[in-house]
Amino acid sequence: MNDFLNITAYLSILLILGIIIKSKVRIFQELFIPASVIGGIIGLIIGPDFFGKYYEVIPKNWINDMRAIPGVLIIPILVSIPLGMELGRKNKVFQNTINTGGILFLVTFIQLFIGYFINFIFDKVFNIKLYKSFGAELNSAFAGGHGTAGVVARTLKELESNYWELAQGVTVTLATIGLVTGIIFGIFQIRRKFGNTLKNEVLSEYKNGYIKNREKQAILGKETMLTTTVDTLAYHLAIIFSVSGLAIITLNIFKKFQIPLLSKLTIWSFGMIVMFFVWKTMIKLKLEWSVDSKVKGKITGTLTEFAIVAAVATIPLRGVISYIFPIVVTSLVGFTITWIVIDQLSKKYFKDYHLERTLAMFGTSTGVFITGLLLLRICDPKLETPVLQDYSLGFSITALLGPILIAVCIQLSFTYNYFYPMGLLIVLISLTILSLEYYNKGVER
Repeated sequence: MNDFLNITAYLSILLILGIIIKSKVRIFQELFIPASVIGGIIGLIIGPDFFGKYYEVIPKNWINDMRAIPGVLIIPILVSIPLGMELGRKNKVFQNTINTGGILFLVTFIQLFIGYFINFIFDKVFNIKLYKSFGAELNSAFAGGHGTAGVVARTLKELESNYWELAQGVTVTLATIGLVTGIIFGIFQIRRKFGNTLKNEVLSEYKNGYIKNREKQAILGKETMLTTTVDTLAYHLAIIFSVSGLAIITLNIFKKFQIPLLSKLTIWSFGMIVMFFVWKTMIKLKLEWSVDSKVKGKITGTLTEFAIVAAVATIPLRGVISYIFPIVVTSLVGFTITWIVIDQLSKKYFKDYHLERTLAMFGTSTGVFITGLLLLRICDPKLETPVLQDYSLGFSITALLGPILIAVCIQLSFTYNYFYPMGLLIVLISLTILSLEYYNKGVER
């Protein structure tokens, strides 16, 4: 328990150092690098691969514990997704929302396919053997961000892989490349269209990473509980962690009795299923008032920050450096094709706000949701266009199903080889393209 407190304190110090450095060093502001990544880099520098060789700053056993943190924290982060979702409400679904979701799904499938295809090329053309499940890292990193490195690590760890640490490091490296290049390229596209008329208010706000003006500071969330009963944050945490625990216990029972299919599920994917039923039950009991999505989002955001610091600080440098060639190739191919697909499909399926829609989806597909929002707000500072609504609704579906698909692809490639996920993804890509075409032709009629 002392180690738990010490490691949490150490990660907190790294996070605070990251915040201070970002507020003072302009290059980090210009590149929009999160404080958690900066803090993680500091941890990496003082770790065993750099200064730690000459002077032990932190105990070696901490590194192993820290390396496991992203895989642990990803469970409550993903399990919480269904909590607070609007289920069973008949909202009007707009064509643009369907198209946004369809394009984001297509990009997810294509990025996964690119990763496994590159594994195939390295194996058959260059005769370079990458680790067996190499392929899911591109989509996990580009569309999921640094926090999703835990999905890759956790899935491989549950499969008893001996290279889950390397896969986590590769994913974190790709996530950093995607985040930085995605923002730079996105801003370049905006400047190319708007030139000197580009508003710098949003840029400076996001660069600084904080809001001094109290009147502009957003509210954390609604206090659905009174402290005479329980703190609101504690209540939301209790729901998330109890469902995570229930999923772990139930899944262990499935594995003990070797129940087909169910015993093969990952903890977090099964936890998401359990949370769906828990949330649906709460709605039936008319308890939905007790859950606030903003509060839940801040909890998962906090867990994600610590997961990122831990993941970056424990990158296995030797292993990642040995994979630098496939990492660079994967980044270049993935980045280029992601832009082309989103740009061309946006021109084809959207009749308005082409650039805004393209950049929102591109930002998400190379960074995280907030990256897409950043690029959208630079184009549309007051969010007066309908793009944010379409983008948010379309993203929510892929955010729910994307991690499950990543786990399935990893399991297929680890158990068999890269041909199995490639075959599945070809089918999914074909079905998505046909569905988009059929839907849009139907709307035109």
